[in-house]
Amino acid sequence: MKTFLTQNLGWKLLSLAAAVLIWISVAGEPELATFVSAHVEYKNLSPAVEINSDVVETVYLEVRGPSEALRLPELPRGSAVILDMAGIEPGQHTFTIDSTDVRLPRSVQLVRAIPAQIRMSLEHRATRTVPVEVTFADSLPPDLQVVEAAAEPRALAITGPASRVARVASVHTDPLAVQPEAGTTSYRAEAYVDDARVRFQDSPQVTVRVTVKASVGKR
Repeated sequence: MKTFLTQNLGWKLLSLAAAVLIWISVAGEPELATFVSAHVEYKNLSPAVEINSDVVETVYLEVRGPSEALRLPELPRGSAVILDMAGIEPGQHTFTIDSTDVRLPRSVQLVRAIPAQIRMSLEHRATRTVPVEVTFADSLPPDLQVVEAAAEPRALAITGPASRVARVASVHTDPLAVQPEAGTTSYRAEAYVDDARVRFQDSPQVTVRVTVKASVGKR
């Protein structure tokens, strides 16, 4: 036992002194508090569930810790509020933010979050197919008119919160600027849906076949 205690005694004493110095330097740092902006992350949200409310993207965190730790660039970059959505069913839900939901450097502690709670509405995800309506810009002279316009595909699939998907009767193309000449021409157009929380399941691009003829009585 004596040999074990005295073996490499110099190195052991040096390590002990270094540990004491580090402890003194840390213990001697003043403890401060500050606010950091943390982005909100969601995990384990079921693919069959959609958020149907305003999304809180950032939360202000009041944190406390050694002054050196609060000055680290990793503090604002690495701070996050992580909400676990496992097992959450559709409906109104309130999430109270505490230290278990916050990612912070080891020596930094959470004092409070502003807002302290995040409330959101969740719904089942729904998908349905709706027709594409072609819209036109006012680009034709009076002696010409569009007599036929057909989009291909004629309908597109949309997805999102069930209540919002149910209210969408159709989607529209961007206004087409039709060439001022008689004949049939194909145009590429982008379709859009008015509800920001509803999206297309696939590409929203369509091909519109437009037939223009002389207006009646204008030949």
